[in-house]
Amino acid sequence: MPSGSAGSNSAIDPDVENQLLSDYMYYVLTGGAVLVIAYTVYIKSIRYLRTVSSLGNSTQTYFARESWKSAFFKRSIQYSPVVHKRHNREFALSSAMNMGTLPTRLQLFILIGYVAANIAFCVTDITFHSNFDSWIDLLRNRTGVLGVVNMVPLFLMAGRNNPLIKWLGISFDTFNLLHRWLGRITALEIIAHTLCYWIGGAADSSFSAVFAKTLQSDFLLWGFIGTVGAAFLLIQSPSVLRHAWYEVFKILHIAGAAVTLIGAWYHCQMKSFPQLNYLYAVIALWAFDRAARAIRVAYGNIGAGGTKTIVEALPGNACRVTITMARPWAFAPGQHSYLYFPTISWTQSHPFSVGWSEESEMHDGEKLSMDRNDILGNRKTSHSYIIRARTGFTGALYKKAAACPDGRLITTCLVEGPYGGLHNMNSYGTVMLFAGGVGITQAVPHVRDLVAGYSNGTVAARKIVLVWIIQSPEHLEWIRPWMTEILAMDRRRECLRIMLFVSRPRSTKEIHSPSSTVQMFPGRPNIEHLIGAEMENQVGALGVTVCGPGALSDEVRLAVRNRQYYGTIEFCEEAFSW
Repeated sequence: MPSGSAGSNSAIDPDVENQLLSDYMYYVLTGGAVLVIAYTVYIKSIRYLRTVSSLGNSTQTYFARESWKSAFFKRSIQYSPVVHKRHNREFALSSAMNMGTLPTRLQLFILIGYVAANIAFCVTDITFHSNFDSWIDLLRNRTGVLGVVNMVPLFLMAGRNNPLIKWLGISFDTFNLLHRWLGRITALEIIAHTLCYWIGGAADSSFSAVFAKTLQSDFLLWGFIGTVGAAFLLIQSPSVLRHAWYEVFKILHIAGAAVTLIGAWYHCQMKSFPQLNYLYAVIALWAFDRAARAIRVAYGNIGAGGTKTIVEALPGNACRVTITMARPWAFAPGQHSYLYFPTISWTQSHPFSVGWSEESEMHDGEKLSMDRNDILGNRKTSHSYIIRARTGFTGALYKKAAACPDGRLITTCLVEGPYGGLHNMNSYGTVMLFAGGVGITQAVPHVRDLVAGYSNGTVAARKIVLVWIIQSPEHLEWIRPWMTEILAMDRRRECLRIMLFVSRPRSTKEIHSPSSTVQMFPGRPNIEHLIGAEMENQVGALGVTVCGPGALSDEVRLAVRNRQYYGTIEFCEEAFSW
């Protein structure tokens, strides 16, 4: 199309303008990333200074006060759901089907901004009241270019080894949300690109003739194949389908993405479009993530005798999975791994929070080796998970372990990880950790780390409160060996208080408090009352974490928001969305 065409007010050549808009789209993304990095560096600097300043300070009064600007931002934007309190609680249609969750207000603002930017870039300098053939061609080219441009951040956000997770301090869960919506934007732009071609062609002939031409031309056919892949991904994307048939969804999703990418590749390659360079980047990102995942699995599980896995069937339809890795594994609280059980399924991997990790020396024979390589080779890292039996993979694992004579299954497990561990609780003078059910696996490592830091004088924490909501006292067996070690730690009684709430006790005889620092209560806790009570005698900044059912997470989030103007209180939610 010649510059200054009837469909555009711009004096710039349309191809040049499309390239400029592609650059501007990346400028928008880069600018947003720079702002987040600057904010992350600022927050980490504040927390580091708070930690250092609090090491010899038993009151930490200065850090307990919060500015009204920071309190307003956290209460009304950062922590706030779109409406009232519902964020992580799913809209369930049945036990296997739900409509997903709602974003926070900050996430919604980001999504609306990016959708608005894409709409603006699609229509800028296109005069829809002018010659139809001119503007439909401009819109066709524009949507096609932007559809390919958006595939780069789309594939980046899908990767487990996305470097932006650490650089920006944004969880994979949030990137997963952005990936889903960016995928919908990309699919709609690709579909619009094809529809514009068909509508423009049908204006001069007929739709059947245009469609026949699409199938007869290799260039058009590959574009059509890519569009079919994008349309399939769009239809497949609603939460109700993902949750009802997740394993089938995952396989079909990868296949649909491959079809879309292959179609776009050949479509651009046949005319040597400059957008082919973006597809090189897409392929590189996909290959990098897959290679990094394979390397993680190979390094941690292969050699040195491989991994050793014990699955113990526990009360309450749960398993405790303990894996001794082939090589030492550096662990930080809040991390998770993806577990592959070949004896259950060759294709499935699921994320689970690491509940416990420790190193041990393994010696063969009576003589100790003095060779450095042998000594390093003898160091083994074991880590454990609690897996609640649901449907599918987790249910099959529990049944297989329960069927063993002593409820202990020795099997093979491949571990991919560790991932996560973004949230460090060392800078808070007061820490409250809320857990529901198997969400305790996220809290226990933090508790051990903070108690050890308190004893060593390396953390700001002076008060640590663990609140665990369980359905039955038999669920205490899940973490009994870990809690035994924690309760035996030096100076534990000075800093740690544990509150256990049993929501479905069979009788009042089951409810008894072993000590003043380990208490048990019937029913569910009043979250806001517990947080308010701690803030009355708050030491330093108060950090609140939660991991568990969506309803619990939303209750804790609401309580934290309601207490923002009473002192410094910060919130961290651990969740996996899919």
